[in-house]
Amino acid sequence: MVITIKKTDFENIVAYAKSKLPEEACGLIGGSHGEEEDHIEKIYYLTNIDHTNEHFSMDPKEQLAAVKDMRANHLVPLGNWHSHPETPSRPSEEDIRLAYDEKAYYLILSLMDEEHPVLNAFHVHSGKVSREELKILS
Repeated sequence: MVITIKKTDFENIVAYAKSKLPEEACGLIGGSHGEEEDHIEKIYYLTNIDHTNEHFSMDPKEQLAAVKDMRANHLVPLGNWHSHPETPSRPSEEDIRLAYDEKAYYLILSLMDEEHPVLNAFHVHSGKVSREELKILS
């Protein structure tokens, strides 16, 4: 499956994640399912209540507000995103262990090289990771 994101949304995630350094930044993604592609239409920026650079936990009240906003705007929850301030754009062992929704996209933004951030999308099925094609639309 292919998932799309607008270039401005990608740039906004990068800017937000950089503003939260050295901590991991996190949030949810809402959008729509298409026949050939899924489309990210809204990015939600949530507080990492762990305040660490090694893992994240999203604020539950903010998660609920984001899901309510998705419903109000006729969007579906597509998954979540988080940053890796110092490691590559791939799921860590903890990310894989905590990936409870096999339908969800897990977007990971690596800021190892702050000049060249890398965003990838993944699905996790029974502990197995598959990288999905992510298209950044201009």
